[in-house]
Amino acid sequence: MTETLTVAQVAEKGAAILDEVSTLVVGMRDPLKAALAAVLAGGHVLFEDVPGLGKTLAARSLATALGLTFRRVQCTPDLLPSDITGSSVFDPATASFTFRPGPVFAGLLLADEINRTAPKTQSALLEAMAERQVTVDGTTYPLPAPFHVVATSNPVEYEGTYPLPEAQLDRFMVRLAVGYPDRDGEVDVLERRLARRQEVGAVRTIVDAQTLLAMQAGVEAVSVEGDILRYCVDLAAATRAHDAVEVGASPRGSQALVLVARALAVLNGRDFVTPEDVKAVAVPALAHRLSLTPQAWATGAAPEGVVAQVLQRVAGPTTTRRAA
Repeated sequence: MTETLTVAQVAEKGAAILDEVSTLVVGMRDPLKAALAAVLAGGHVLFEDVPGLGKTLAARSLATALGLTFRRVQCTPDLLPSDITGSSVFDPATASFTFRPGPVFAGLLLADEINRTAPKTQSALLEAMAERQVTVDGTTYPLPAPFHVVATSNPVEYEGTYPLPEAQLDRFMVRLAVGYPDRDGEVDVLERRLARRQEVGAVRTIVDAQTLLAMQAGVEAVSVEGDILRYCVDLAAATRAHDAVEVGASPRGSQALVLVARALAVLNGRDFVTPEDVKAVAVPALAHRLSLTPQAWATGAAPEGVVAQVLQRVAGPTTTRRAA
């Protein structure tokens, strides 16, 4: 039976993980915290931003700090589903086929530039992300626990890319944008590179896979008040009624909203969720689940802006507990 850590223990270990990763990945504390919250909630993470901001480094460092086996797949147009899931190989010695696992059999799989590979290969990840298993030649193989996917996507180059279908976007618990660092943050990046006198840095392992499972169990043990649940449902429902939205957030979106908000609250050392926790994760948890109308796209509207408007329009609960 999996051990369960207390809220204080999860918060302590979570802070240690973020501190360690931040020694190498500079200026990304908030996105890293949201990514860790998504992992603690049992979900997958999509980093979408321009190249050169450290998305791949962040994923690798997070895997190391969490003590997870790490595999990286560089997505290209000629990548095949079997390159991810593995395949059956004929063994002449036994005159039989033997299954050779692919890189998906890892604690954390990094699908780098996922929008550069074809839809059939993107779909190979869908079963793994949704069911924690893969099916090859009619045989189903369970994936290790914990199992998480961190994918990166480049939103500025569209030649030779394949946009992720809505069904797969919906499987990512959060979509995060890193953003450019400020002047002092960028100077800090340069100073740290010069100080270590080598290109590749490293972070220490803070926890192991079993401890991560215990942290996830600790988050699952935290209950959420009914007012917060209704607030999350109201936010998701408001996206469906928005004039600029063709398809709004599904019930999976409202579930992701409450689960990530709960994990964020635990990382902040609380055993209860506040409306501020929900607001903090609303854009990462909901924006990528919205399909805007053609008229909205033509006027330059963005899903993130729609979620921001919804947050302003939907009244939050007034009777729930709030952080001191």
